[in-house]
Amino acid sequence: MLRAQDPFRRAQLAIAALFFSLGFQYATWVSRLPALKAELDLTEAQLGLLLMAGGVGAAASYPLVAVAMKRLGSRRVSLLAALALAVVLPVLAVAPNYPVTLVVICFDGVAVGFLNVAMNAQGAALEVEYRRTAMARFHATFSAGSLTAALVASGVNLLSSALTVHFGVAAALLLLAIGLTRGGLLTGDQQPAPESAEQPVGPGLTLPTRVTAWMGLAMVFGTITEGAMNDWSTLYLKDSVSASAQVAPLGIAVVAGMMVLARIFADGWRARWGDGRIVVAGSALAGAGLATALLVGGVVPALIGFACVGLGTAAITPCVYVAAARQGPDALALVAAMGTVGLLAGPAIIGFIADASSLVWGMAAVAASAGLVSLCGTRIRWKALAEV
Repeated sequence: MLRAQDPFRRAQLAIAALFFSLGFQYATWVSRLPALKAELDLTEAQLGLLLMAGGVGAAASYPLVAVAMKRLGSRRVSLLAALALAVVLPVLAVAPNYPVTLVVICFDGVAVGFLNVAMNAQGAALEVEYRRTAMARFHATFSAGSLTAALVASGVNLLSSALTVHFGVAAALLLLAIGLTRGGLLTGDQQPAPESAEQPVGPGLTLPTRVTAWMGLAMVFGTITEGAMNDWSTLYLKDSVSASAQVAPLGIAVVAGMMVLARIFADGWRARWGDGRIVVAGSALAGAGLATALLVGGVVPALIGFACVGLGTAAITPCVYVAAARQGPDALALVAAMGTVGLLAGPAIIGFIADASSLVWGMAAVAASAGLVSLCGTRIRWKALAEV
């Protein structure tokens, strides 16, 4: 039985609440994109720019969050960012026009960038302090937050379709989740000193080491793989292998379901085999499984290949975040920013490839991206918890 007075469990619950909050907040406003589009009378291009504004804000937060982490610590940064995300929702609901909405979403992206770095720093610090793996389950909690947001959106819409009502309820739930962090977050960032000295380039900023650069590349290719599968798997099933309208959406479900399931068990795998083996073998499985499915063709092979991607990539981001956090706040902020770049650029790159040739070749690029994660993983010096 879990005991509330157990400091590890208390900290684990508090950090999980941060991950849940981020997934919940993002999925809440994204789930109402049709309503936002209708209320603001947006074109498809304007809607795409709105989505990009959040990513730009997250990527642009890198130099700011690196400085804030050093001055305030991950506990304060994570709490301030989580509160900012709760405030964003009601403000977004009453935004009077498109330019104001763009600014709000850009600010939301900045807050997301801050919370993403700070909560992962908290998770990595928890593993260091207690010598126990936990990060993969935190990322599973993020997915649970997204699922909860979708269910809340559906439930609230049964009562009222007004954005002010939905986003007000969601903001209240976020504040409750943030309340769970009280007294549980780690007050200090229990990180070891960075393994390699980084070269200062300005106030609070440093040049990344070679190891950090490999981590950043692994994160880019990993998030390209995740993002592209979410955006293109349904279209591949429908247009390339002639899946029915009922079967085509199962592509996303298979990837997401396998990813959540794998993340529940991945901390045990990490403790047994080590982060490096999990990342290298997992990404190789994802690339090989998807490539085989593309060569064979057909709906069932595609779904099996997608399952390989979900299973193989599930632990990539948790493991890379932990490794980056052990290099220091600058490395963690940079790796998080590069992950955002991958999420932004990946689906677009696959679209360009598909437009120039076919979606099969676009999905082949996704398989190649997963293979590149495996290559990057061999260049990273992974450390077991016992060595930290």
